[in-house]
Amino acid sequence: MKHGKRYTAAAALVDSSKLYDTNEAFAKIQEIATAKFDETIEAHIKLGVDPRQADQQVRGTVVLPNGTGKSVRVLVIAKGEKADIAEKAGADIVGAEEIIAKIQNENYLDFDVIITSPDMMGQLGRVARILGPKGLMPSPKAGTITQDIAKAIAETKAGKVEYRVDKTAIVHCIIGKKSFGADKLKENFDTLMDAIIKAKPAAAKGTYLKSVYVTPAMGPGVRVNVRA
Repeated sequence: MKHGKRYTAAAALVDSSKLYDTNEAFAKIQEIATAKFDETIEAHIKLGVDPRQADQQVRGTVVLPNGTGKSVRVLVIAKGEKADIAEKAGADIVGAEEIIAKIQNENYLDFDVIITSPDMMGQLGRVARILGPKGLMPSPKAGTITQDIAKAIAETKAGKVEYRVDKTAIVHCIIGKKSFGADKLKENFDTLMDAIIKAKPAAAKGTYLKSVYVTPAMGPGVRVNVRA
């Protein structure tokens, strides 16, 4: 794959054979994230698990202490008192059957997260084929099917992220923006890594953390030395 001059120049600043400690890694990120916009910073963690096995799934949520830097548009599917609570708690969109019908008939997807109460899941199942492939279907593990709608909204707006291993055994997760600076990015990264290490499946054998990279959206990856 051919890269542009800016990417090539940034890649020349990274020693691909080196394991950087976390302080060095995030100092390097500040150096190589040179796009004219505030680049999103991501973590990519290769795990020693077999995601085809049900007992080796790695999935959960964590609230990043400094947020993600991204404005999250929250849709709440709820009725009655829970709908009222959702509106007061700051949900961007609140609805029930009419929103589900809009998703089904108009492919309406103008939101980032769906939170719902358990009683609405039967109806929401009608649009699972639309929401599932886009990672938008609520789940108990993600904390997006809940009786405590207000808490879920507050955590989502504060920077709660979901991490989950993909079919190639890699977790991809946003940890903030370049403008956060090295210290806040490191704090978010450490919080995410603590959660992933604690989520190690009992069935996973051998080395759990195969490789850990942090990368700006438009730049090369920096390999980080993290021990499980």
